[in-house]
Amino acid sequence: MKRSRFSEEQIIGVLKEHQAGLSAAELCRKHGISDATFYKWRSKYGGMEVSDARKLRSLEDENLKLKRLLAEQVLDNATLKEMLGKNF
Repeated sequence: MKRSRFSEEQIIGVLKEHQAGLSAAELCRKHGISDATFYKWRSKYGGMEVSDARKLRSLEDENLKLKRLLAEQVLDNATLKEMLGKNF
């Protein structure tokens, strides 16, 4: 997955500028982002503080690790079932 060139702090800063009264078009031009990117950020980070965004990132990372562990466990179980099903 491609890393964003903006950190969560910068994204929240841009959104706070929008809340302060700047239009979305001005912000997009100023920061060099597309309208779609701005609205995606707003849907994901709207109303958050920097600490909330950090918590969200840590929870997303933890969720990804747990999904990988689950996938490995399911694969191990399938392998064991296949091995037990065969006659030796």
